[in-house]
Amino acid sequence: MNYNHCSILLQNACKVVRRYSILLLLLVAVQTFGQYSQKHAVENKTRILFLLDASQSMYGVWHGERKYQVARQILDEVLDSLKQKPNVQVALRVYGHLKPFPPQDCNDTRLEVPFGDGSFDRIKKALLDIKPKGTSPIAMALDRTENDFPPCSGCRNIVILITDGLEECGGDICEVSARLQQKNIFLKPYIIGMGQNMESSYDCAGTYFNAENKAEFARAINVVISKALNKTSLQVNLLDISGRPTETNVNMTFIDSKTGKVEENYIHTLNASGVPDTMVIDPEITWQILVNTLPPVTIDGVKLTKGQHNITSVSCPRGDLMVSLKNNTQSNVNPATLVYTAGSGELLNHQYTNQQVRYLQGTYDLEILTLPVSHLRDVKINAGETTRITLENPGILSIQKNIKGYGSLYRLDETGAQHWVIDLNSESAYGESFYLQPGAYRLVFRSRFSSQSLQSKTINFDINTLKTTRINL
Repeated sequence: MNYNHCSILLQNACKVVRRYSILLLLLVAVQTFGQYSQKHAVENKTRILFLLDASQSMYGVWHGERKYQVARQILDEVLDSLKQKPNVQVALRVYGHLKPFPPQDCNDTRLEVPFGDGSFDRIKKALLDIKPKGTSPIAMALDRTENDFPPCSGCRNIVILITDGLEECGGDICEVSARLQQKNIFLKPYIIGMGQNMESSYDCAGTYFNAENKAEFARAINVVISKALNKTSLQVNLLDISGRPTETNVNMTFIDSKTGKVEENYIHTLNASGVPDTMVIDPEITWQILVNTLPPVTIDGVKLTKGQHNITSVSCPRGDLMVSLKNNTQSNVNPATLVYTAGSGELLNHQYTNQQVRYLQGTYDLEILTLPVSHLRDVKINAGETTRITLENPGILSIQKNIKGYGSLYRLDETGAQHWVIDLNSESAYGESFYLQPGAYRLVFRSRFSSQSLQSKTINFDINTLKTTRINL
């Protein structure tokens, strides 16, 4: 075989290898994209759990039809519509359908159809087989929904309760709803009442809709589905001194302006792009947002436009405060600093030595719990800066004694006036030690067994930084 022939064979082999390499890369890319798409499809799912009343009262006639048949018929239509929506899963929990009443069985609830493939058709079939006959353990049934939602970090979990009556087993649906919302099991539930208006009983548990007839029931459930699928989002911009939304990592408390009830708490976050994170918020509520800076700031009357991305902003430029001691000191010397709004006496916070804490730009009064207490007035904190307060290291006063007695320590100012610092332990016959700030001091002491005030001792002494002063009584 000549050289040219070998070269041609080698070139052909290289072409084949190149083709297979490209094909392999394409297959890997397709598989990776598929995994990525599948992952994000799961993360973006809306999961709707229907919690359906099938107690004995649902067998009653309502405008010429039995209430359960009305609910089943309209749910059939809703399921057909939801089946066409991408990234929607459904499940069905029922209560009051397993045991007849009487007697009353307050454990009468079951997850009839869990989330998963084919759940739309399985719910429709289950609805045909269910017969209303029992009692209404509504709170207990809602509580059981905690385990109905499999773990999913990016899913929106919605509960839609359909009922014609109230709790009959002594449970507290409001407490259950609040607890599960706080645990992020689901968003605030939707509740559709068939017949009597039960808003006063259910308003604390979720967003209530009253349906006086079949047409209103159909309208209510379609409104609820629309709200569940049309995400209303909110972005809260915490503005720095330049008006940019860079402030973050502070808790925001969402309060229902109508009831004054705390509904949500979220710690403000900047996303990977450095933009304030987006939250899915109930648009039915007018919100008061308490931004828990030091001191806190409030955004009142926040009304969201449904189905849109909403943005609200508040100015909260912050700077840092750090109190420290000069040089190195003993590890057990860590005086707390009490921080007050200047001139008001309102305590905002306490922090410890070398702890850096953020406050709104402004003026503050500090009370540093050294011995004696150090008072600093009108301390200025500027946005984007760190205000550093450095104190002299304390010295140690060591008092040797072998007798019980009454005594007090005083600090002497520049004029010689004495200011009380601390009392000695009158029940101890042993030595005592104190960390004291540098300066001039006075000790006054009298033995417990002395019957004359004239036998009191007065000792003046100085405390120096990082040095020990000993007094023998």
